[in-house]
Amino acid sequence: MGTIVISGTFVLVVLGFGNHLYWLAAVATLYLYVQYGGASSSSSSSASSSSSSTPGTGSAPTTYKAYRARRDLQTKWERRYERERGK
Repeated sequence: MGTIVISGTFVLVVLGFGNHLYWLAAVATLYLYVQYGGASSSSSSSASSSSSSTPGTGSAPTTYKAYRARRDLQTKWERRYERERGK
């Protein structure tokens, strides 16, 4: 997907020498790809590999569950550290 966006942007830049609106379109294409295209491809691949048993849930619940697991683990270690430091 990234190769298609880069080559399309290159074509728009080349066409932009005749019409500057193509340069604006190239910048907008890169901006949209960075904002939405790159993030959705990485989160969809991680969501499909981690929760294949729950189809149709999307990437948000998986991401939130991963966040909660990390947060709970961090809290566990902080409590353990406080107990060891307090004694």
